[in-house]
Amino acid sequence: MPSLGRLHLITDTRPGRDPLTVVRAALAVARADLVVQVRVEDSATDREAYELAQRVLALCVPYGATCLVNDRLHVALAVGAAGGHVGADDLPVAAARRVLGPAGVLGATARAPGTAAVAVAAGASYLGVGPCHTTSTKSGLPDPIGPAGVRAVVDSVDVPVIAIGGVTAERVPQLRAAGAYGVAVVGAVSAAADPARATAELIEALTC
Repeated sequence: MPSLGRLHLITDTRPGRDPLTVVRAALAVARADLVVQVRVEDSATDREAYELAQRVLALCVPYGATCLVNDRLHVALAVGAAGGHVGADDLPVAAARRVLGPAGVLGATARAPGTAAVAVAAGASYLGVGPCHTTSTKSGLPDPIGPAGVRAVVDSVDVPVIAIGGVTAERVPQLRAAGAYGVAVVGAVSAAADPARATAELIEALTC
């Protein structure tokens, strides 16, 4: 598996957002420490997902940053991304691993030690764990698990744990103290007045 960056930026394709501008700004600061997860709205076509992923991957390559595709693994394969990430309602982890093959980076969503261990046994390379805090980026999420919930998952697996959900630079130290390898963000960068500065603050918090 390629070296995994500690800051995961999930593209925000909601109306009024400019994901490519945000990715450019973040990459210029974080460089190879950044993992960009291409996520599109459920209503987006595969062609739209493919075109966005192609453009994001082209931005990532010069920096040595990792590009993954969320949910749509066929798009990840089509553009030559490093891998993908599957959530609870997507392909089962074992099936996703068969799609990506043994070398692809495969992230899986978990929030409890039991499901985390099952996902790793099925082939997950890393886990996205949360939501850690309340977030408005995605609707219908379960209650936050907090740093204690992150620690419970970390203690149950031997792969990197990426904390997600309401993550801010101020909250990174306690998530790292709970054992999180890194964090995933959407709004903390995409909704910031200065995405580059927001990225720098997150990277600084992750490396302290």
